Amino acid sequence: MIRENHRGFGFDWITIILFLLLVAFGWLNIMSASHLGEIESYFDMSQLYGKQAVFIGLTFVLIILILSVEAKFYERFASVIYLVAMLALVGLFIFGKDINGARSWYGIGSMTLQPSEFAKFATALALAKYMSDLQTDMNTIKDQLKAVGLIILPAVLILLQNDAGSTIVYASFFFVFYREGLQQIYLATAISAIILAVLALKFGILITAAITAVVVGCAYIFRRKKRASIIQSIMILLVCVLFSSGVRMFYDHVLKPHQQNRISLWLRLEKDPLKLERMKKEEAYNLIQSEQAISSGGLKGKGFMQGTRTTGKFVPEQETDYIFSTVGEEWGFLGSSMVVIFFMALIIRILYLAESQKSQFSRVYGYGVASIFFIHFTINTGMVMGLIPTVGIPLPFFSYGGSGLWGFTILLFIFIKLDSNKINEW
Repeated sequence: MIRENHRGFGFDWITIILFLLLVAFGWLNIMSASHLGEIESYFDMSQLYGKQAVFIGLTFVLIILILSVEAKFYERFASVIYLVAMLALVGLFIFGKDINGARSWYGIGSMTLQPSEFAKFATALALAKYMSDLQTDMNTIKDQLKAVGLIILPAVLILLQNDAGSTIVYASFFFVFYREGLQQIYLATAISAIILAVLALKFGILITAAITAVVVGCAYIFRRKKRASIIQSIMILLVCVLFSSGVRMFYDHVLKPHQQNRISLWLRLEKDPLKLERMKKEEAYNLIQSEQAISSGGLKGKGFMQGTRTTGKFVPEQETDYIFSTVGEEWGFLGSSMVVIFFMALIIRILYLAESQKSQFSRVYGYGVASIFFIHFTINTGMVMGLIPTVGIPLPFFSYGGSGLWGFTILLFIFIKLDSNKINEW
């Protein structure tokens, strides 16, 4: 478990530099969103930006530890790391601390720790370990179900803690399956399910069934073996109708009122002007303030710590889930575009490095890392701009919080360590 001497400086510095830029810029925006009064010290522990500065300092200690461990350690002990992460999630039901209705934190003195942030890299390691096993054949239903089980277990445990946002992130691992040769029918089915769900909620079951019938009918007409496919086409139509009905029932009877309202606002389902006005003052208040902050930034922004809505604390939770609205107001379209470019560059770089790996374990883990960052970035930025329903999910390296920063750092730097060791993977 000692660092390999042959590549002591063989880390991918492009990825590391992108990481440093995102963390530094994220901290500046946390400072702007959270400061109260004049800034006397950057390490003022009574201020969120001071606490975040300490978290960042400890992050570098964490990075040194991660890079000092032998690369093979992460593959060899992937199952143990996954088991510990799952036990930590289970322990929340007994020792967890409730914050904002979610039982997702351990209280450690005045600090809190969120195990779900660390479960992501643990799941990525376990999935990479399982899929790279010589006895695993992802073309068989049995092994596919086992791999899905590794993802479903933490997702269910987190969902039971009333943290739906973190649960959604685990869907990102299905991109990994697709890269490793999963049949295209699965991806097509997932996309079709999302489209059907939106249609069912927006237009109702009957119109959705009619649209589905037209699509299935057209597909049947263009098939060569028409007689052989008519029963299959009818079955597909029935399944789609049943699924659409199930989505509607789930929306009406399973989702909580605030979750229904968020989806209703996104799809513009509510027609009652009085109820719509009430929803805008409650469920949509954060989103409306966020949109106004971003739009007020214009092309160049109002300047660092000069955003009127940011300094006036108009946007609730701005230093966490809505941190991107600070970027939009104070740094404008140009600054926001820069953040988007940095994130996309990081994700593309990880994918590039993943493809260059000589071991399947490192490649699968790399795709898991890229997928998690992509889902977090896409959902968070889409949420604060009203492009998708409001979901409580942090922006990596930007949102305030030690658990999130450390979880994302571990996730990324384990891959950087694996990549530095690829010369030994023959």
